Amino acid sequence: MNARLERKLRVLGVTVAASAIGGIVFVLAQGYTSPISIAEGISYGLILSLAIGGVSLFVLEGPMRMWLGGLSFPANLAVRTAIYAAIIIPTQYFQLGAVIIGQPFVASMKGFWIAMVFSVVFLVVINLVLGISNIIGPRAFLNFFIGRYHTPVEENRFVLFVDIAGSTGLAERLGGIAIHRLLDRTFRLLTVAVVDYRGEVLNYVGDEVIVTWKERSGAVDCRPLRCFVAMREELTRASSQLEREFGAAPRIRGSLHFGPVIVGEIGDVKRAIVFNGDVMNTAARLEELSRNVEGGFLASRAAMQRFNSAPPFAVRDLGRLAIRGRADGIDVVGIGAQS
Repeated sequence: MNARLERKLRVLGVTVAASAIGGIVFVLAQGYTSPISIAEGISYGLILSLAIGGVSLFVLEGPMRMWLGGLSFPANLAVRTAIYAAIIIPTQYFQLGAVIIGQPFVASMKGFWIAMVFSVVFLVVINLVLGISNIIGPRAFLNFFIGRYHTPVEENRFVLFVDIAGSTGLAERLGGIAIHRLLDRTFRLLTVAVVDYRGEVLNYVGDEVIVTWKERSGAVDCRPLRCFVAMREELTRASSQLEREFGAAPRIRGSLHFGPVIVGEIGDVKRAIVFNGDVMNTAARLEELSRNVEGGFLASRAAMQRFNSAPPFAVRDLGRLAIRGRADGIDVVGIGAQS
């Protein structure tokens, strides 16, 4: 299944389940304990979550995603609120949850407003959770929630560093605000490939994005390599639009390494899940070396040996390169230059 579709269906499934439980809580809180009342609560939860979740994931996060992303937070919130209200109000006013399970329509403004308030509050909570998840990343949010990295653990990871080539010159030419908008647009495009190849965005650092895969996931079909090539293809497809809007079409370079990293929560006022270890340092230094290599990409032999199939495109053995911090250097390969 397409990774983007799978991700949306997973979010929709969680939302529907949470909403069904919320519907049960709502009817029980009002003192209704009969099977019909519980079924009615579930019915409302399913109708609203499927309608709102479907519109949000497949329309607002689909065709309207780029347009909404260009709006300020208040404007974005206003658009979403208007759309959600257009779903909630008729559903509650015409008692669709009750009608669908065969209950008669009984007009009650008091019941309507109670149900409206609960629906709005529940929706705000769900959107708050999704919003936080979107800010820190869904996997990081889940790991925070279950406390997976509260105590540091060692994991074998593929680490992909991707850097915007020539960003310093672009910043001088475009200015601070324009380069920020360009980087934002570029990272949004690159993230499409990350989702498609089931990677996890670890961090954005200036003009650089760091993506990771656990060993088992990243080894499948050379996902990290495919991800980097797909990123270049996304930028190529968008180059004419970016040229018109910013007068520049960014290009990327990158590096890939594999090995054990220490993953754990760190900080107090602002906690974060961080990755430490020699793998991170080596990947960063390989990215620096990629600036002088045709094709603008270096992958360590250690990473290449972990894939469970041959790369889907030609790679060049570049032998052993000297690298800062490693007396014996590191064996690397490269890929073809971007056309």
